[in-house]
Amino acid sequence: MSAVDSPPAVASRPVRRLSTRFLRSELWMIFGRRRNWAGLAVLAAVPILMAIAVKVSGNGSGSEGGSGPDFFASITDNGLFVALAALTVELGLFLPIAVAAISADAISGEANLGTLRYLLAVPVQRTRMLAVKYTAVVIFAVSATLVVAVTGILIGLALFGGGPVTLLSGAQVSFGEGLLRLLGICAYLSAGLAALGAIGLFVSTLTEQPIGATIAIVMLTVASFILDSIPQIEWLHPYLLTHWWMSFGDLLRDPIGFDAIRSGLFTAGAYAVIFLTAAWARFSGRDVTS
Repeated sequence: MSAVDSPPAVASRPVRRLSTRFLRSELWMIFGRRRNWAGLAVLAAVPILMAIAVKVSGNGSGSEGGSGPDFFASITDNGLFVALAALTVELGLFLPIAVAAISADAISGEANLGTLRYLLAVPVQRTRMLAVKYTAVVIFAVSATLVVAVTGILIGLALFGGGPVTLLSGAQVSFGEGLLRLLGICAYLSAGLAALGAIGLFVSTLTEQPIGATIAIVMLTVASFILDSIPQIEWLHPYLLTHWWMSFGDLLRDPIGFDAIRSGLFTAGAYAVIFLTAAWARFSGRDVTS
């Protein structure tokens, strides 16, 4: 075969590398804003004020409200319980508000500022945009939970010291194992808040007003708590997102009660899948004019 008859060489396609620039930009938008830092500061202030109040009063008696375990009585015995009590208190309102504000701003904030249309013209695939936005929301949910827990540990150790941790079942474990269990609690609560973030992302695709989306998400969360407190509709409780949140106390038993934990993780996963799918269906066919 002559050189004239030889087949033309096929140009190899360049390998497209996975870039994290979009995610890093999104995280910078979240953690680079002063208002979000102010929100994290409020989350961190709760365990500090709580620990100081218990230290000044000289006892840890009291109730944090809700249906979660009472960690206040153990604060003076071990500073680790400041983090647990703070997580229980903030899970009722502050942490959901923080996640609601971030997730509600994900799409509607771009539309409100008029940058969504230009962002999609880069071009950025809408599915990829939703994936990056939700990943950033999950990272924020984990960060917010850890801010409360770490602040609670530090102020608790400073004011009350550490030592062996007495579990809810009465058994004692080392302080190191107590920290590992607290880390597991943070992971479990982050999963529930991530599911709330999926709801927020869906609501964010329905409007161009972040404030309205935030209010809607907070109202849904409060409504879930209220419904969960009505015994006449007990059949509905296991299907509510917030019903399993306070089950994190089972991680502080010996042996650990995994039944409620599994149910909580399954419910959170189901909510996340359903509302992420709904957000994709809504956003992929949405006519973006802003």
